[in-house]
This record gives sequence, structure tokens and C-alpha cells, in this order.
Amino acid sequence: MSHGSATAPPIASQPLAYVARLPSRPLTDIDLVVIHCTELPDLAAARQYGERVLYPEAGTGASGHWYVDRDGAIVEYVPAERIAHHVRGWNHRSVGIELVNRGRFPHWYDSRHQAMEEPYPAAQLDALAELLLHLRRSLPALRLIAGHEDLDTERVAASDDPTLDVARKCDPGPLFPWARLLEAVPLERYRR
Repeated sequence: MSHGSATAPPIASQPLAYVARLPSRPLTDIDLVVIHCTELPDLAAARQYGERVLYPEAGTGASGHWYVDRDGAIVEYVPAERIAHHVRGWNHRSVGIELVNRGRFPHWYDSRHQAMEEPYPAAQLDALAELLLHLRRSLPALRLIAGHEDLDTERVAASDDPTLDVARKCDPGPLFPWARLLEAVPLERYRR
């Protein structure tokens, strides 16, 4: 992973239609970045999911702030000053980065399909490090980083056998190179 320069990486702005309905906040409220994987086949599927209105009373859905594709392309769906729905209980103080990765797709809660076997490509990890370095410079309180699995530890009934339970969230998963990332980016890993 590269250590990057002092310039921002290329980020394509593609705001979701409901961005203006998301609550705003000062950038000084953000001290945590959460790493996710999409658990979907590609960026187009992630966009479709992000566009869905899941909270009718607010007219908003669930989405990360930035998405990093397998080739390293970075897209912003929600600006940092808006509170996105990406991790239960932590949204007010965090931003979310989604890495395009199949994860457990399409059998998220099937107890027989819990292995997350798709590796994260070097181009994607390098772009993630560049984005994190940029955020570290532009978000004055940002000091912490966590995986979605570190913060949402709930277990749910397996879809194939309700007598078994599986992790509701297990991203970015066992193939995510935490040690390499933390060497490249000056953030402290947060765990509950």
C-alpha cells in the first residue's frame, strides 16, 4: 500500500437523490471511519441498493459515503457533512467507506455460505489508503477506524436453519489486510 501524497485522490461525485434529506453535521463531529464491503457483485448493484428508500418517514436509504471499486475508482454518494445510514448506532460520529466485494452474496444469512472468499485487489486497497489519508487531513477530529463487524456484532437466525445463528454483519471480513492498512494510515483501530 502506498503512503500517498498530500493531494486528494480522484473522487467522482455522484450524490444519491435523497442526500439533501440526510441530517447535516459539522465535520468536527466525525472521529471515526467505518470500513464496509458491499456484499454485492458490483458498483452498479451497490448504487441500486443505495438509491432504495428504506426509511419512508425521512425519504432516505442506507449508503456509505464513499465507494471504492475493485479497480481503485472512488465515488462519493454522500458528502461527509451529511449523516449517512451505514452502521447502526454510530452514524452520527462516523463516515462509511464501502469496498466493492461479493462478501457472502447472494446468501448473506445462509449458515452454509458464510465464508468471505473474494480478496481485495491491490488497486482497491491503494485507493482506500489514499482516500483515508485525504480524510485524515480534511476531517479535523478523525482518529479512529473500525470494520463494520467491529461495531455491529448482532447475530441473527440463519436463513436455511432458524435454529442456527450467523453474524448479521461480518465485513470487511477475514481477507481484509488490517495490519497493512494501519501501517499506511495514521488511524487507531476501534473495537467495541
